[in-house]
Amino acid sequence: MRIRLLPATAITLFATFSIALTSSATWAQAANAVAAQPSSAPATLPNGLRALDGEWIYVEDRTEGRALEQLGPPMASKFSMRVEEGAIVLNGHGSGHKDVRIALDGSVTEVVEPKTTSRYRGSWKDGTFEYQVEFVRAADNLPDGSIHSIRRSFRNTPEGLLVRVAVEPARGPEAVGLYRHAEDIALPAPAKAAIGDLAWLAGAWVGTRSETGSSIEERWSPPLGGAMLAVSRSVNKSGKMFAFEYLRIVERDGGLVYIAQPGGAKGTEFVLTELTATRAVFANPRHDYPKRIVYEHSADGDLSATIGFMKGGTPRRFEFKRESSH
Repeated sequence: MRIRLLPATAITLFATFSIALTSSATWAQAANAVAAQPSSAPATLPNGLRALDGEWIYVEDRTEGRALEQLGPPMASKFSMRVEEGAIVLNGHGSGHKDVRIALDGSVTEVVEPKTTSRYRGSWKDGTFEYQVEFVRAADNLPDGSIHSIRRSFRNTPEGLLVRVAVEPARGPEAVGLYRHAEDIALPAPAKAAIGDLAWLAGAWVGTRSETGSSIEERWSPPLGGAMLAVSRSVNKSGKMFAFEYLRIVERDGGLVYIAQPGGAKGTEFVLTELTATRAVFANPRHDYPKRIVYEHSADGDLSATIGFMKGGTPRRFEFKRESSH
């Protein structure tokens, strides 16, 4: 399966696929500790503004009235901000993932592109940073249902950063999400296991993506030496490989750790948190997406893989069959 390690919301399953809140007091201590650390932000910033600096990871959807399957981040599952004198720089929020500098005095920052002009206006008031971006488009580039503006607010709380997002025209209630710095997100308790417990995962597994017709595969070695190794590959209908990934499951401290390297990149680790004779759950709540990976071995010998958030949303599920030896 293919894990995407970029700060975007879209993911591709590891080529064949391709994570618990602590008390308010604890988070208050963590926030104070972060505020006390050295920062590149100027020393003359208003109280509380400096705490917005850094990278933020989605933790929980707090939008009222949403069903479990509708839960998800109100904006990107990972984003960052840089605090400067009199402004906040949105790292990669703009079109083409460009940085956008928003002044706090209400003046407009205009980003001009071939078909759209985006106008940003921000403010800092009562411990909340808020900005609105309006989209100006030509009449012939105004599709039905297009968003005219987005309003986002960011407020640091004892639990983390509370982000609120509203769009015009409205498409439902204001979305609310909780974000934290990665180091402030609690890791799950690992399950006890040995590599031999996942012997059912060994083998060559192949499938086809129904939406594109491309083939996907994962080839897992038998458990040996405290590890299982795999390579995954995605091939489009014309026969060209468009994604690959190196995968490992290794024994560590009495448990198992799943390590994914899409395209051979630096590995991202997911800890085994649940295990049965036919099901293994790996989690990393500090990763943007996916935060949870589930392998299941069915009674008829097939394999499925599901990736998604720690809670809710609509996980992506992929079905595989054991490759025939003939």
